[in-house]
Amino acid sequence: MPLFRRQDLKAPRAPTEAIELALDGEVLHVAVRRHPQARRLTLRVRAAARDVTLTAPPHVSAATAADFVHRHREWVRVRLGRLPEVVPFAPDALVPIRGVPHRIIHRPEARGTVWLGEWEPGAPALFVAGAAPHVARRVSDFLKREARRELTTSVRRHAQALQVEVGRLTLRDTASRWGSCSARGDLSFSWRLILAPPSVLDYLAAHEVAHRLELNHGPRFWRHVERIFPARREAEAWLRHHGASLHRYGAP
Repeated sequence: MPLFRRQDLKAPRAPTEAIELALDGEVLHVAVRRHPQARRLTLRVRAAARDVTLTAPPHVSAATAADFVHRHREWVRVRLGRLPEVVPFAPDALVPIRGVPHRIIHRPEARGTVWLGEWEPGAPALFVAGAAPHVARRVSDFLKREARRELTTSVRRHAQALQVEVGRLTLRDTASRWGSCSARGDLSFSWRLILAPPSVLDYLAAHEVAHRLELNHGPRFWRHVERIFPARREAEAWLRHHGASLHRYGAP
């Protein structure tokens, strides 16, 4: 299955069904997604969104779907328990920046906003000034600025190498894709790529720029990608093994 998809022309419909599942004293809402090509009921725990969805064929009744979910309550509990612990953007938290763990250090008395440094020799840190309630937002804003800067540089370099033009660059916090390219050449990326090693971010930039020549994942597309980013398989392997963990950072 490809890691990336073309940007959808239409926004996906929000789920209209949900099943309530009592789990450890709380009520979990399992979203039901009807898919015309689904042949059976399929439960999925999404690490990025930290939620549970049930894919069902259109003809399956609501009662049958609910019974299926309740019969798999223990499976859901185990899978949710395996999700990595959420790491908020809070003082003393360790957050990767360009793949390197940085400790968030709050400096309420300092001037400025956010800056990189070391809290002790050899220990990278992200210093945040201002009042405590603003720490999370300032960290998030800083990471998004860094992501835009890095991605803009990489996109321009790869576009020049392939001799193509690109459109607008936007940042999102998507759970199902790291990047996309529209037919008009507008590029969209997850800002969380700034948490990954630089080579991974650079690969995503190369991947989406290559879609300016081929809006598919055929052999010619991959030849374009590997011409400007030969180590694409290493970057893809990193995303497969570690990509989902990037969504644990900054969650409320």
